[in-house]
Amino acid sequence: MTYIHQNSHWPDLQCDTKALGVQLAAVRHRQGLLLGKLSSFGEALRGEAELATLTLEVVTSSAIEGERLPVEEVRSSIARRLGIDVAGPASASRAVEGVVGMMMDATDHDRRMAHRR
Repeated sequence: MTYIHQNSHWPDLQCDTKALGVQLAAVRHRQGLLLGKLSSFGEALRGEAELATLTLEVVTSSAIEGERLPVEEVRSSIARRLGIDVAGPASASRAVEGVVGMMMDATDHDRRMAHRR
């Protein structure tokens, strides 16, 4: 796998912003449809969906960087931050807490920016 900083054109990367904009608009549209469907679910189910999504995001993002995080520790840390009770929560290591904190900060920022639009 090649990382972006290993690209021979780094950091002067070029892209077709018009084509990228079209693709991004399509993704945002699908995201809106999904959020609309999710809004019809009860609060508990929405919380579980958010917990599952964030857990997967943290674990897979870390795996891209070569870091294998214990799924149950990640899930427990996120659940605690979201105020969701989970059965038999595993205590999370400092490393997991740090990664989860960083990802939660990033997703909170994304949510705040989306609400401004």
